[in-house]
Amino acid sequence: MDLPIEFLKNMQDLLKDEYEDYLNSFNNEEIHSLRINTKKISVEEFLKIFPYKLDRIPWTSDGFYYDLKDKVTKHPYYYAGLYYIQEASAMLPAEILPLDNAYDVLDACAAPGGKTLKLLNKLGDLAYLISNDISSSRASILLQNIIKQGHQRFYVTALDIKEFDNNSFDAILVDAPCSGEGMFRKDPSLIKSWLDKGPDYYQTIQKELILKAADLLINEGYLVYSTCTFSTKENEEVIQYLLDNNPEMQLVYINDQEGFERGIGLKECVRLYPHKIKGEGHFVALLKKSGFCIKDYFYEFINKPIELENINHEFNNGRFVNRENKLYFIPDTNIDFNHKRVLRSGLLIGEYKHGILEYDYSFAKALNKDEYPYVCNLDINDGRVLKYLKGETINIKDYNLEDELVLVCVDNFPLGFGKNNKGILKNKLPKNVIMK
Repeated sequence: MDLPIEFLKNMQDLLKDEYEDYLNSFNNEEIHSLRINTKKISVEEFLKIFPYKLDRIPWTSDGFYYDLKDKVTKHPYYYAGLYYIQEASAMLPAEILPLDNAYDVLDACAAPGGKTLKLLNKLGDLAYLISNDISSSRASILLQNIIKQGHQRFYVTALDIKEFDNNSFDAILVDAPCSGEGMFRKDPSLIKSWLDKGPDYYQTIQKELILKAADLLINEGYLVYSTCTFSTKENEEVIQYLLDNNPEMQLVYINDQEGFERGIGLKECVRLYPHKIKGEGHFVALLKKSGFCIKDYFYEFINKPIELENINHEFNNGRFVNRENKLYFIPDTNIDFNHKRVLRSGLLIGEYKHGILEYDYSFAKALNKDEYPYVCNLDINDGRVLKYLKGETINIKDYNLEDELVLVCVDNFPLGFGKNNKGILKNKLPKNVIMK
């Protein structure tokens, strides 16, 4: 691999005696990892049913390494949303962001969604997440990943975070755009981008982002800043810039794990190097905003569940909204979304066609098997599972179901809907989720 000479010189200055170890890491086998969707299944239960060998990632509660020979993205449990493929080092930022007593949470640069999905798993039942990416196309990919995992307490936006009001969020994650030096081993195509736009280019963007994120945070709130690069210009210098310009922000020490390196000059931060851990390069800082809480408004939570006919699923702390014949469940928020680009507010329940509500795939993914009256629950070894995931019609006469919309499950976990007609189930999976 032809690494830029300037980059190599910077790494030699940075790593000194460990420089050769870093270069040798490019010869190591590629590392693969996944994170369990604990909104659907506990880690313990998942490990009992998953057929492949997994090794725990030490800095996460729900992340594991897997072997590339095991085709985990072709397994039905993947389509059931039981896990998400995510690089191991990238799991750390969302892991350490405290969400206790956090109701308003922002993932500021969220696409493609790995960190958002972890934050949604950590959210309390009254909280919600705004998952934002300034690029509409990237935000669309982000939305699809959220839907596949079955979440409902979210908004997906495509905004410059300057459009949000100050003192609005209890917790914020900024996984900042960066030069990507930590990912050169995994994705060599990033080298060309580094040559076109190096650390100096990204530092300007990062300083602007982190200052605004600090303004958006309430007093006593937490902010995580992360990158997948090694440059001190994009890491420690950005953090120091924030500390110099906003004295309310204070660094919080991230606990040590085997292989962690402390930040350069800022020991509270963590650096991850591919020659020290099983993962790619990353930088993570956790900060807290001091002072009395000056949040401008507070929720008046209403705990009474909202009910949908024939559905046992609970809808708490939100409301149903009908937009252009589509029914959504929207979580409560005090954020003003007027004149803002919102791709999705909460959970799409379904669309009214000729006066009848036809449930959407998004709703299927948010349900549990016992919350819907018409269910075809297939065993993982049943050949109909793969046929259904490939978009085919399947025979379910052995289930003796009424001619209704049927929730198709594998081992109790929903995959999507199908329309039953005398035991022949017409597939209702969207084209973009069908197994290739």
